[in-house]
Amino acid sequence: MKRAPLLWLPAAAIAAAALAPVVVLILMSLGAEAIFDGRSAEILLNTIVLTLITVGGAIVVGVPLAIVTTYTALPLRRLWIALLAAPLAIPSYLGAFAFFAAFGPGGEIEILTGIATPRAEGLLGACAVMTLYTYPFVFIATRAALQTLDANVVDAARTLGLPLPAALLRIVLPRAANGIAAGALLVALYTLSDFATPEIMHLDTFTRMIYVEYNAFGLDRAALMSLQLLALVIAVLVVEARIRVRRERPGRILHLSLGWPLRLLAITLAAVVIAAALALPIGIFTLWLLREGGAGFELRYALNSAYAAALVAAAAVVVALPLAYAASTGWFGKLCERASYLGFGIPGIVMGTALVYLGLRVPLLYQTLALMVAGLTLRFLPLAVGSVRSSTERVESTLIGAARSLGATPAEAFRRVSLPLILPGIIAAAALVFLEAMRELPATLLLRPNEFDTLATYLWRVYEAGYLGRGALPALALIGVSAIALVLMLSGEARRRRTLGV
Repeated sequence: MKRAPLLWLPAAAIAAAALAPVVVLILMSLGAEAIFDGRSAEILLNTIVLTLITVGGAIVVGVPLAIVTTYTALPLRRLWIALLAAPLAIPSYLGAFAFFAAFGPGGEIEILTGIATPRAEGLLGACAVMTLYTYPFVFIATRAALQTLDANVVDAARTLGLPLPAALLRIVLPRAANGIAAGALLVALYTLSDFATPEIMHLDTFTRMIYVEYNAFGLDRAALMSLQLLALVIAVLVVEARIRVRRERPGRILHLSLGWPLRLLAITLAAVVIAAALALPIGIFTLWLLREGGAGFELRYALNSAYAAALVAAAAVVVALPLAYAASTGWFGKLCERASYLGFGIPGIVMGTALVYLGLRVPLLYQTLALMVAGLTLRFLPLAVGSVRSSTERVESTLIGAARSLGATPAEAFRRVSLPLILPGIIAAAALVFLEAMRELPATLLLRPNEFDTLATYLWRVYEAGYLGRGALPALALIGVSAIALVLMLSGEARRRRTLGV
């Protein structure tokens, strides 16, 4: 335990930095009038209704697809699973761009086919887009839960006369309920923090109105709404903390034999979802690319994105190491680690608002790359901490003790023993943070230096200017980078499952 105080000092500093945006928001909001009028009630209602409908939609889409792809022998099943998980590779704001441009009078669908379609906007448009790009959270979490269930329990119920639909509803789904709930809570957090989709769909939610107040120089009002949104996020996090995913001893996997009508229905549902979530946006962006030819795009936008994301990934890994080790040294280290997780719960628009205020008070930081990197590091630090800590926990303390007994200093023991063992976890953490930093829009939009456009902010700039076609190349670039990262993460998870025998 002698090493604990040395680790606690940097861990405490990092935890304080993670909590600082909340303190800044409280200070900012002191000058605002706390008025809950009809407008405030409308914003709150829109935010809650959008979240509830999106969660419900994600469950309705994700759970049946998880059951079908887990328990039935679909043709090309692995391909279906990969395609159904693929919407995670598309940021929801890219889907919103595509839907906004495709539907409605004068939309791409009407131009190409002559068929008039309703405009995708408002609450229904936002719910449709958010459901399409968040259901994979429920799909993946439910599949993970279903794969651990023993089919013998269902077989026993069937032999006692329980029909298959009733067995699924009364036996299978209740045993997978925790996995479904875990995925649903991730959907709720994503929906609460999303800024671009409500903005593109012209739906007044907390995230959209915070941005409006920021642009109107109403930082105190923006801070007050940020705290209200943060209260909703914390409520979801409290519920999430009480969810414990049930793990059963893996048994025989259930196999369902569907007739062709039901199998055709399942394939049709999967095909419709894939067409809406993947084929539509990729097709729209490809059409724009052929039409516009990448006009207005400069290579520096991609280089800026990669440079900033690499800095954030490196900073997150460096900061995550002391936190991950401190978490194993006692209650205070665990408390610091938990405090750092608040950053991922703070929506990007809220984090950006707090740090803009801080930058105004410290002119050396205002609109600098350093402030943007710091904000994104705090935002995605939990992703790095989780991956690094899972690696450090697998390092046997006896190996460190043996190295020390042979005369190695603590630094040398870490460099020659611990670091090679945890390096895969560090690389995975850096890759995940890099991906999220590349895709992040609201925090980058508020914190970026002048004339420092990334792929995401360039996309937003062409949207605001009305030149949607010029967003084709950066949109396809973001989808490509995200797809590569998703394939690597899913393949790594598959290898880990085979190693563990689950």
